Amino acid sequence: MSETSSPQEEATDNLPTPTFAGRLKLSEFIFTPEQKKSMPLQQPLRKSPRLLTSTSSSSTPLLQPSPSIPSPLKRSPSEPPSSISSPSKRKRPKPLPTPPGPLPLLPDAIAPNLILLFVGLNPGLLTSSTGHAYAHPTNLFWRLLHSSGITPRLCAPQEDRLLPSLFSLGLTNIVPRPTRNGAELSKKEMDAGVVVLEEKIREFKPEVVCIVGKSIWESVWRVRHGRGIKKEEFRYGWQERGEDMGKVEGGGEWNGARVFVACSTSGLAATLKPREKEEIFGELGEWVVKRRREREEEKGVGNGTDGGEDGGEGIGLVDDAEVKQES
Repeated sequence: MSETSSPQEEATDNLPTPTFAGRLKLSEFIFTPEQKKSMPLQQPLRKSPRLLTSTSSSSTPLLQPSPSIPSPLKRSPSEPPSSISSPSKRKRPKPLPTPPGPLPLLPDAIAPNLILLFVGLNPGLLTSSTGHAYAHPTNLFWRLLHSSGITPRLCAPQEDRLLPSLFSLGLTNIVPRPTRNGAELSKKEMDAGVVVLEEKIREFKPEVVCIVGKSIWESVWRVRHGRGIKKEEFRYGWQERGEDMGKVEGGGEWNGARVFVACSTSGLAATLKPREKEEIFGELGEWVVKRRREREEEKGVGNGTDGGEDGGEGIGLVDDAEVKQES
């Protein structure tokens, strides 16, 4: 009986006899100088410009970004890229040069029986040169008057003479001499202005005096009490009735003007934040709006007519003929 082989055995018989010829021949992959000469030239590798700043030698200049392309880290969302400039290259406003010779004095805007009289420190250079109060663009005086309701609209410095006739508001200073800043004023000069201020209040009899700045009230306190005010004694806002200004002994119905101490509105005064300044003036503004409404009602009753709108322009709280401009 003959033997038969399976298909698996037949496939195994067809495989070649294993030898060492099929192993990897390392000698064929060894690099020789002759092969380098026959190799084609390759393009040099390109490097990122960022790596060149760290890998280049000190003699190689560093790559700088194009000046026309602003840095994304300095870009403001509200500004277009073309309007952004480096902080070091931004132009800062130059201080005003001190004019030669004496500076012109600033006239007061004052009239009898005002609702409120503002007392500032002294005129600055721009205020003196323009002849209008709080004229420097960084001064917050006019904006705080509007935001607090003391004036029903935003007024310009050129309207300072109209405040008594329009809104029953007045303007004066404790020191008339103009300077670049308040630091140029001496305590002696400020204390001397307190006596003049008291006489002015006694003459025109405003209902309330607003001291615009802590240093002004410190001078008033120093003259009245013969010493400096203590830290725990100072506060912004309404002062005690014993501190009323312009009192006249036996003055009858008028016993002096109530005092409200406000913060300085100068752009150089950065002790308080804008929000804190608005709160101080807001307290005063609430009283002014209420008192102005009461005066309008009294005027309407006296004339047999209805009172006008609160704080409206041309309210006529003070007759134009009574307005006095001090020189």
